[in-house]
Amino acid sequence: MSLTPGGLLNTVPAPSKQTLGSNYIDFTSEATKGWAQQYLPDLMEAEAEVFGNRTISGFLSQVGAEEAMSSDQVIWSEQGRLHLAYQGITTTTANVTKMTITHDIDGNAINASTVDHGVRVGDMVLVSDADAEIRAYVSAVDNDDVTLLPYDRQDLAEVGAGANTGLAIADTTTAKSVKLFVFGSEFTKASEGRTVANAPKFKTFTNKPIIMKDYYEVAGSDVTQIGWVEVTGEEGQNGYYWYLKAEGDTRARFADYTEMAMIEAKKADITVFTGSAPGTGPVYPTFANGGTIEGTEGLFSAIESRGNISEAIISSNTSAANLTRFDNILKEFDKQGAIEENMLFLNRTAALGFDDMLGQIGGIQTGAMVSGASASYGVFENDANMALNLGFNGFRRGSYDFYKTDWKYLNDKSTRGSSAAGLVKGVIVPAGVSTVYDGTLGKNLKRPFLHVRYRAANGEDRKMKSWVTGSVGGNITSSLDAMQIHMLTERCLIVQGANNFMLMK
Repeated sequence: MSLTPGGLLNTVPAPSKQTLGSNYIDFTSEATKGWAQQYLPDLMEAEAEVFGNRTISGFLSQVGAEEAMSSDQVIWSEQGRLHLAYQGITTTTANVTKMTITHDIDGNAINASTVDHGVRVGDMVLVSDADAEIRAYVSAVDNDDVTLLPYDRQDLAEVGAGANTGLAIADTTTAKSVKLFVFGSEFTKASEGRTVANAPKFKTFTNKPIIMKDYYEVAGSDVTQIGWVEVTGEEGQNGYYWYLKAEGDTRARFADYTEMAMIEAKKADITVFTGSAPGTGPVYPTFANGGTIEGTEGLFSAIESRGNISEAIISSNTSAANLTRFDNILKEFDKQGAIEENMLFLNRTAALGFDDMLGQIGGIQTGAMVSGASASYGVFENDANMALNLGFNGFRRGSYDFYKTDWKYLNDKSTRGSSAAGLVKGVIVPAGVSTVYDGTLGKNLKRPFLHVRYRAANGEDRKMKSWVTGSVGGNITSSLDAMQIHMLTERCLIVQGANNFMLMK
């Protein structure tokens, strides 16, 4: 029954949640307004999920793996290029025959005071710039200087025999940047063999794990308080206790942080980060335990330092313009490892650009670009349904298969979805595995190009560690009238073959 103004509360409560005439209360009545405000803190029984699934994790689980480690750092080696190619400049004197090698084809500097390259006397090389190319014989090597004798002209400055055979590689007034690669060798009859051997070159890289922590605390009195709101969290928890919901949010946020750190982290420049005098820069803290903040190499940092960056993103534009941009990306991959299968993790702008491009030219009879049905889906066990269930759409261009999906991390306003942090539009990650030499284990291993290493040994697993202290919740470790939930992880990201990755800006 309802309450009349000035009347007494005379309803009969029901043992379960039922709508009956005997337990009806008119909360709009003046007689019950004060009672409702005092005894019913909140009449809404469900928390409004206005942001959907708020977590952004899942990227690394789709493209990488996790593996335990027992040391303070990870050391791995990557093979160098098989063929010898260099960049340099030609001299400016008359009768040009010399080239100074300054960098290898990947931009690594050559030591000018030693023979820090693989070009040897007797090699046949092709020297080229944007205008012409010349085949030459290497007659002498003096540290970083090589003497080149063209097969069809007097020197590198001369136009070849015949009319209009090409522009000169060098001239007598301006040093010109050129590329050189070795394609063979030539020796005369009864000549001596080579006296200099080329040792295979490899690159060694390191990364170190960082320790991440988080913490949540709730007083003992608050643990027993019913929040009157039915809640559902990202970790699947539900019920009426606010502290359970808040703890679940803290844990979900920490799980996101463990992935975001592997994406965004950067190694500290020790020369800068070890402290500065007042007025010359920031003064970094000194820790009582003697530790230092060193950072770690995340995905974006690794690609920026060792991978590829595309400034011309695929966006809503004409199909021809987008196709040209995309083909330039493929040409860059051709110069690297040419990994056949790649994953595209894109923000909304880039994803729509790809959709427009595929939609506009997918039906062209020349087969320049075809839709998802023609992709092999090898990385998904050749199961198109599996790819679709994970949110990927496949297509093929040239000799490459691509699997495209939206990346919430690049769209969420609280992360990189805001205009201030939206410089990264997408990332291309190669699928499959690479064979590398692990300096810690001392053997060759096959691993995904992208994987997480976490500290674990002798029963101590720091992949995702959690423990409870205090005197609340049945786990009594101190006299503190509160429950303290601690979370810790120690991990780092290994980006092998970063030359096969691309950051789209």
